[in-house]
Amino acid sequence: MPGKGLLIVRQRSLIAITAALAAGALTLTACGSRDDDGGSDSGSDGKTVVIGVDAPLTGDLSALGLGIKNSVDLAAKTANKEKTVEGITFKVEALDDQAQPSSGQQNAVKFVADKDVVGAVGPLNSSVAESMQKVFDDAKLVQVSPANTGPTLTQGTDWQNKKVRTYKSYFRTATTDAIQGPFAAQYVYNDAKKKKVFVIDDKKTYGAGLAATFTGEFKKLGGKVVGTQHIDPDSKDFSAVATQVKSSGADVVYYGGEYPQAGPLSKQIKAAGSKIPVVGGDGIFDPTFIQLAGKDSTGDLATSVGAPVEDLPSAKEFVANYKAAGYKEDFAAYGGYSYDSAWAIIEAVKKVVEDNDGKLPDDARAKITEAVQGVSFDGVTGKVSFDEFGDTTNKQLTVYSVEGGAWKPVKSGTYTG
Repeated sequence: MPGKGLLIVRQRSLIAITAALAAGALTLTACGSRDDDGGSDSGSDGKTVVIGVDAPLTGDLSALGLGIKNSVDLAAKTANKEKTVEGITFKVEALDDQAQPSSGQQNAVKFVADKDVVGAVGPLNSSVAESMQKVFDDAKLVQVSPANTGPTLTQGTDWQNKKVRTYKSYFRTATTDAIQGPFAAQYVYNDAKKKKVFVIDDKKTYGAGLAATFTGEFKKLGGKVVGTQHIDPDSKDFSAVATQVKSSGADVVYYGGEYPQAGPLSKQIKAAGSKIPVVGGDGIFDPTFIQLAGKDSTGDLATSVGAPVEDLPSAKEFVANYKAAGYKEDFAAYGGYSYDSAWAIIEAVKKVVEDNDGKLPDDARAKITEAVQGVSFDGVTGKVSFDEFGDTTNKQLTVYSVEGGAWKPVKSGTYTG
């Protein structure tokens, strides 16, 4: 997603289901076990290391951000309980980026400055990630995002012509918009039989990129773009663009952006007389979209990474454990991917410790980053591993439709170019 790429699970009755650094590589030192939000006791003779979390913990996107934080916390608690890394206690420290790049960068600097931080999970938004990557990379501190989907983050600004990995410390468990946008276009054109689209985006990294990849595939299939427009993400009045949509003759709207704007946009488009579906990516896949869009949102569509929880036996234990842990908030769209992001860091720490006679080496951060590149395990979201760009090897996606006031899965698969 939003700046956006996480296991899709349903929230309760619906589909339930980084951080950072900045200045030269710092060494890790022992600091006895500490009581914390991120885990159980592992003995007073062990070492405590920190997994940072960067996400919007307040504001419009906090439903997603809190799900990320809680899911990382669950991973740390599980690793501590099971003594996954002998002699190591994992602690989670979460910082709020409020979906703002400047805040994300400041959080990255804070994580880098904390000698106990061995890795970070997050952020939610691709635009925030852009501000954090160099900070983490300079410090050789690994960053794993459960939600970023912008292709440039891993494959460079000219990724459509030549893929170049810029930051070796950056990874993600969510697939990219290079796949999500075209996957949505194929469904809209081939399955939903929509031929004329009005494309809207919020001008941000995630939204604009997603809209572009959707548009390219839709036109390639033979569809017609009958209008394009950008909206101000700080506004809630979209009446002007709603009028444009109605006069364009579009039979579908594609929106690149997130649910705080997508919900009101859908509602106002319907109110203007266009009884056509609004389609978006994982940035709108949240129950809040339905609340904001209202009763006329039935038939609106969203794509999101991964398969529905009912199709993934691997997710059932996560869902049960999350519920048993008593978190106040749902794990939301990226919960499973957040757990797997944290577990990738935990697995890397395990390898580094085992390779160093049971202790963290002085250059632990660099070693952990290197180890994440090679992790491979069966996670909540399926097989977790990374390709040469740091992208997930899991390319599964699902289309969801609003039916009966809830998101219902309608088709899962992968993009076929």
